Amino acid sequence: MNKVISMTEAVSLIKDGDVVMIGGFMANGSPENIIDALVAKGTKNLTLICNDSGLPTAGAGKLVVNRQFRKVVASHIGLNKETGRQMAAGETEVVLVPQGTLVEQIRAAGYGLGGVLTTTGIGTLVEEGKQKVTVGGKEYLLEEPLCADVALLYANRVDKAGNMAYKGSENNFNHVMASAAKITIVEAGELVETGGIDPNHMGTPGVFVNYVVEGGAANG
Repeated sequence: MNKVISMTEAVSLIKDGDVVMIGGFMANGSPENIIDALVAKGTKNLTLICNDSGLPTAGAGKLVVNRQFRKVVASHIGLNKETGRQMAAGETEVVLVPQGTLVEQIRAAGYGLGGVLTTTGIGTLVEEGKQKVTVGGKEYLLEEPLCADVALLYANRVDKAGNMAYKGSENNFNHVMASAAKITIVEAGELVETGGIDPNHMGTPGVFVNYVVEGGAANG
C-alpha cells in the first residue's frame, strides 16, 4: 500500500481546534517541514501534546510563536521563552506533566488502557483534582490516557507503506505517539520503496501510520 500524500494534503487533515501530538525531543526528531506548512496555513486553536515546546525557531516552537495553540501539554517549556511568556500572560494554557507520566499516558491511549497508576506527584500540586487509587496498601494517582486527533512524526527513513526507521534521538516520543492518534502522519527524511527498510532496523511498523510525506534531510 502506498500511503504517500503531498504536504498540502497532509496539512489539510489538521483542522482548527484539533489536538495534535508532535514527536521529538528538544526539536530533534520533529517534522520540521510539516510544521512549516502548518505555520503557513495558520491553523489555529490547536492543543499540543509534546515532550517540550521546542525552540522559538525549531520544532513545535514555531507554532507557539505564531500563536496557533490554545493549550500546551508538555513535560517542560524552558527552551522556549515565548511559551513561558504566553503562560504567564494568560494567553495560552500550559499543563506541565512529569516526563515519565506523559509518555505513559500517551502509551495508555495507544494500547487501549484506561490509564496508568503512578506515585509521581503524590503530595504536590500535580495530584489536585485527580483520582487516587490504593494498591497493596500504597497510594497512587490515576493518570488518564492522552490521545490526539493527529500525530505529526518524523523518521530518518520511511518506506511508502509507512514503516519507520529512526536515527539517534528521532526515536524519542515518535514511536509511542504513532499509536495514540486518530490520524498519524509521518515526515520522511528519506523516502524509500516498500520493503526498502531492513526489518531489523525498523522502529515503528507501518500499521500505525496513515500517511507519509516526503520531507528532506534528517534532523535527529
